[in-house]
Amino acid sequence: MRRLWFSIIGVIAAAGIAIGLNMLADARLSSTRIDLTASRMYTLSASTKTVLTSLKEPVTLRLFYSRKLGATVPAYGTYADHVREMLLNYASISGGKVKVEFFDPEPYSDVEDRAMAYGLQGVPVDTGGAQVWFGLVGSNLEDDERNIAFFQAERERFLEYDLTKLVYELSNPKRPVIGVMSSLPLDGDRQAMMMARGQGQDGQPYASAFLLRQTNTLKMVATDAKVIDPDIQVLLVAQARDLSDDTLYAIDQFVMRGGRLMAMVDPWSEATAQQPSQNGMPPTDTHSDLKKLFDAWGIDFDPTQVYGDLTGAWRVRAGRDERVQSVNYVAWFNIREGLNTNDPATATLQQVTVASPGALSKKDGAQIEFTPLLTTSDRSGPLPAGKLATPEPAKLLAEFRPDGKQRVVAARVRGMLKSAFTGPPDLPKDEKRPDNFPAYIASTSAPANMVVVADSDILSDRFWVRVADFFGQQTATPFADNGPFVANLIGTLAGGDALIGLRSRGDTNHPFTLVAQMQSDAEASYRQTEQALQKHLEEVEKKLRTLRSGSEEGDKAKQEAMITDEQRVAIEAARKDIVETRQKLRAVQLELNRDISRLETVLRVFNIVAVPALLTVMAVIMGLVQRARRTRARA
Repeated sequence: MRRLWFSIIGVIAAAGIAIGLNMLADARLSSTRIDLTASRMYTLSASTKTVLTSLKEPVTLRLFYSRKLGATVPAYGTYADHVREMLLNYASISGGKVKVEFFDPEPYSDVEDRAMAYGLQGVPVDTGGAQVWFGLVGSNLEDDERNIAFFQAERERFLEYDLTKLVYELSNPKRPVIGVMSSLPLDGDRQAMMMARGQGQDGQPYASAFLLRQTNTLKMVATDAKVIDPDIQVLLVAQARDLSDDTLYAIDQFVMRGGRLMAMVDPWSEATAQQPSQNGMPPTDTHSDLKKLFDAWGIDFDPTQVYGDLTGAWRVRAGRDERVQSVNYVAWFNIREGLNTNDPATATLQQVTVASPGALSKKDGAQIEFTPLLTTSDRSGPLPAGKLATPEPAKLLAEFRPDGKQRVVAARVRGMLKSAFTGPPDLPKDEKRPDNFPAYIASTSAPANMVVVADSDILSDRFWVRVADFFGQQTATPFADNGPFVANLIGTLAGGDALIGLRSRGDTNHPFTLVAQMQSDAEASYRQTEQALQKHLEEVEKKLRTLRSGSEEGDKAKQEAMITDEQRVAIEAARKDIVETRQKLRAVQLELNRDISRLETVLRVFNIVAVPALLTVMAVIMGLVQRARRTRARA
């Protein structure tokens, strides 16, 4: 009886201890998390932690998520858990500066009205007309708002980037100032507009420049500038030709001071080639280069070499006199497979069109990180830039020889850089330096971040939008992602290291690789059997036609003859073969399903039975060990 009471008291004490430990963990360890995922998808990067810990004002994040969406599409339920965990992690690390609120917008409720007012996107999931929501709204004390209208499943790898970008923009509500230095009329040409001709753009501002103005403040910088204004955060140098040492020095020192640079050079600029020359003749050289800077920074670019690509080459009309034909113009091509899907700026783009591009590479021994963003296919090859002055597409195609190599057309460059100058360039006798001329800096104090592109025609409207007049209103319809390509890269540069340092993560969709491999193997086996069946059927049908005609060259009388016993036997044999082959096909599929079901059963047994059983065995062993120790102590 005494032992019974001791056992009851022990059970009550154990239960009390367990409850107490749970309460203590809930009070003290609620914010403690252990990320055991392979891609560390719940672990925030150092860049995000820097943004969150440096917030000066509170930011409120409101997640609108319809539980009905998760019930209808379970994958979104898992994704929503991922988003919720990330938001709670943001709030924990920010030290209270990030406040998180969760809402479930029921159909036709006030909460749904709020979601709609915030500009979130509702999605119907049934024929009843009710919508579901899965979006985020962020706001700061100045009532600035940013939102993610709907969390698209294909962007789950970039969830941290999207959330950190939203928080960063709310904590820095002023628009970034982007300096633009170019020999092209990116901001429009008033004279050409008045004359209704020229520049290949009819004098209108480039659509890419218009896209940049939507989220940034553009500031034009002269191509003879000796100082880059300190309020410029990102400098876009696009097809800036014949720059003096003074201007190159200004760009160099801008980077040395920590400024972000996007440099677009070109071995042959199609846009420049369209500009009228003084003598009325086609130009023989339209290249732009930053050789002095690139050499010092470890970037290799040959301004005399253009590269073409058979993959994605544009079809153009070419020919002389009346012999007009459509041929592949290898100097102009679309890049699809060569887009870097691991960079947030290019991951969701579908196609970027390049025209007469060059190639970039990292110089031997250069101490920089060189990350390709745009890459040609292995069907690319060199083209002398001089042949593009008066191109003959058919002749270029006939002479084109792919060499099996891939070329980098655009890349991110990161690293500690040294100045290309030993000091300010010498001034002519009668000139003075500007009053705001900064002191010389020999090297960067932190890793520089820049983007280098070997094609400036990415900016040109003709290679990514179709501009049409709609009742006096100019409308632009994109057919490529050139504008978003430039705008996204400028956006990441404007966000500084906080956004540049972020890359793609894993997602919550983790298929069973073993199951996928089994399905693939079975599919291959199924297709092989199917092809064998089809070939066999064709042979049998041919044989039947021959038997019905009596011979392969029989006359009409024989062809109309009655079916013989031999033919009936052959037909029956063919039917039997068909049935047996179909049975083989079903057997392959059945075996596939059996193998997958067997694997699923094993996994369920392991999760449901094996793990608890293992814990039970461990508990029993520990109990026996403790009992043995007590027995030895009493003895």
